[in-house]
Amino acid sequence: MTINFKEHAQEIHDELIEIRRWFHMHPELSFEEVETGKKIAEILRNQGIEVKEQVGKTGLVGILKGGKPGKVVGLRADIDALPITEINEVSYKSTVEGKMHACGHDSHMTSLIGAAMLLSKVRDQIPGTVKFIFEPAEEINQGAKAMIADGALKHPDVDAIYGLHNSPNIDAEKVGVKEGPLMAAVDTIKIKIHGESGHGAVPHKARDAIVAASSVVMNLQTIVSRKISAFETAVVSIGTFHGGKANNVISESVEMTGTCRTYNPEVRKQLPDLMRNIVEKICEAHHTTGDLEYEFTLPAVMNEEKTASIGKKAVAKIVGEEGVVMPELTGGGEDFALYQEKVPGTFYFLGVRNEEEGIVNEWHSQNFNIDERALWVGAGIYAQSAFDFLNEG
Repeated sequence: MTINFKEHAQEIHDELIEIRRWFHMHPELSFEEVETGKKIAEILRNQGIEVKEQVGKTGLVGILKGGKPGKVVGLRADIDALPITEINEVSYKSTVEGKMHACGHDSHMTSLIGAAMLLSKVRDQIPGTVKFIFEPAEEINQGAKAMIADGALKHPDVDAIYGLHNSPNIDAEKVGVKEGPLMAAVDTIKIKIHGESGHGAVPHKARDAIVAASSVVMNLQTIVSRKISAFETAVVSIGTFHGGKANNVISESVEMTGTCRTYNPEVRKQLPDLMRNIVEKICEAHHTTGDLEYEFTLPAVMNEEKTASIGKKAVAKIVGEEGVVMPELTGGGEDFALYQEKVPGTFYFLGVRNEEEGIVNEWHSQNFNIDERALWVGAGIYAQSAFDFLNEG
């Protein structure tokens, strides 16, 4: 069977713009998305879609049962904003001081709402069930955990899942699709180094934690350059460094935090031992002690082969073969990866860039905006991906 989701998505484009602008004007932070959730639930119910609210605290799940039994496909969008003050001078500027959809989640949930509108119109032709997963608190890496723990992938059990994130590096009406790694695993490191304080004039009578910590920072960089294959990718970065209280006192302790980014799970597994060895041995050489706390925060976004293959064809139906682009790997993380640990899934990059209109700013910028042509595209690829998976998957 053939349904022209592209044409139908373009027909509701003006409505999607209106919906997106409402969300943009009324941003809510992580786990505060109460009014956002009410608005989503109202629209879904008006489409005859069953809605479960307060999933994962402030998230919600819509369920659309097709005309005949089949598999279950999940479509996911995140819904939280950021604590940023918008400086764009647009008619739909954020009305909440200090809060802004500076990562484009307003476009994600609008695209998913659009998909719900499209799919609800052809429910009798859907062989299976579609679950619309609206996730809170993605920005603090807590939303997917909460949604999964609260059964978002259960009752009925999801067989595959699709998601997307806007990309200011891809032109509007184009979509990045690939199988395999797309976004990096995100890990958090905390290092504490303990020495013995003393007078700055007689350092030989102290055990300098700052000197030891400085050496640790420099030597951690040798992990990537000397311990990881040149054909693999890894990043080790120290972001904070705190020690000392006075200019003439040798500090007895230093605390550091940082992040590690990888794509290959085997490389990721190596990092804690490699880092711990450097911390302990360097500290020993400086007559200090060091402790490493390594937190595996988020796995890499890895697009599964079969869902990616179906997805690439689905995207081409919406934007044409010329609109399908190969996305660059990014060191950013996404908790969509947690769903992919449970079920096969594919994540897209939705182009929102428009250089002629100055829409070029990166995520989390006070100037962030999107080319709203991305909305009908997002709705179309969500709907087409779900429909094609249920028919082919």
